[in-house]
Amino acid sequence: MRAFRNAAAVVRALPDSELEERSRRGALQDLAGIGPATARVIEEALTGAIPAYLQRLETEAPPIADEALALRRALRGDCHVHSDWSDGGSPIEDMARTAIALGHEYIVLTDHSPRLTVARGLSPARLREQLDVVRGINARLAPFRILTGIEVDILDDGSLDQEPELLAQLDVVVASVHSKLRMPPAEMTPRMLTAIRNPHMDVLGHCTGRIVVGRGRPESQFDADAVFAECREHHVAVEINSRPERLDPPTRLLKLAIETGCRVAIDTDAHAPGQLEWQLRGCERAAACDVSAEMVINTMPADDLVAWTRRTELANSGRAVATD
Repeated sequence: MRAFRNAAAVVRALPDSELEERSRRGALQDLAGIGPATARVIEEALTGAIPAYLQRLETEAPPIADEALALRRALRGDCHVHSDWSDGGSPIEDMARTAIALGHEYIVLTDHSPRLTVARGLSPARLREQLDVVRGINARLAPFRILTGIEVDILDDGSLDQEPELLAQLDVVVASVHSKLRMPPAEMTPRMLTAIRNPHMDVLGHCTGRIVVGRGRPESQFDADAVFAECREHHVAVEINSRPERLDPPTRLLKLAIETGCRVAIDTDAHAPGQLEWQLRGCERAAACDVSAEMVINTMPADDLVAWTRRTELANSGRAVATD
């Protein structure tokens, strides 16, 4: 992705006449930032052809079931998207413009929180700065909206890795476990339950943390019955993470979440523009588990989604006060 982005920046800076002349002479690779693969794509695109690279990717994509396509058409946005402010590879506006091209009405920008230093997690100061940037982009892209959000770490004790007053300002808060994934179930379960009871939490991200490709990573172990019951009680949606290396939750747990009465969010966890298309795979998994559009929070328009997160925050705050 970075290679194509760098090549595009080089091409964009060239006069059309020079670009065409270099292509004709086979001299594109003389330019820093353009290699054999990107040069071939540029040359084919200049002739008006669909580059073979893209044709191959589209040909290799497996077919999608009709039920999954219908569910994808019902989606209005994506609740889990990263940018180059943390560990994503593209600017916020590029992610937003790709989402527009895919027919979305909104995305939720969910860069990482401070504790995840390997992913350049956002300090409170950087998150405040990002909120100002998002306001400016929204003014340019309206009626499309970037909803403010975060993928906040669930810390060892179940607390959320960001200032509560900042979390209260955000439209959608996705909370995920990223550390000590092999914590014993007797510790992991209360850790997750504490987070779910936090009034600022809206979505439980990739709940098992598993990786299903390469060397892989096993599922975190926890009392799924208790965790999903708490999600239902506190109106926290369970994420269907569409990343091909995650496919989280596993089918048996997704079915359990649905049987428990949880709502879901079908998200891409995209770290690059092209990954926003992965939502189709999440829809396919959801449809196979009989998830209806009404169960999915990102079938709601942006205003309704934000109203839902605000209502659940107030309800959970009241419940916490009553419990105390």
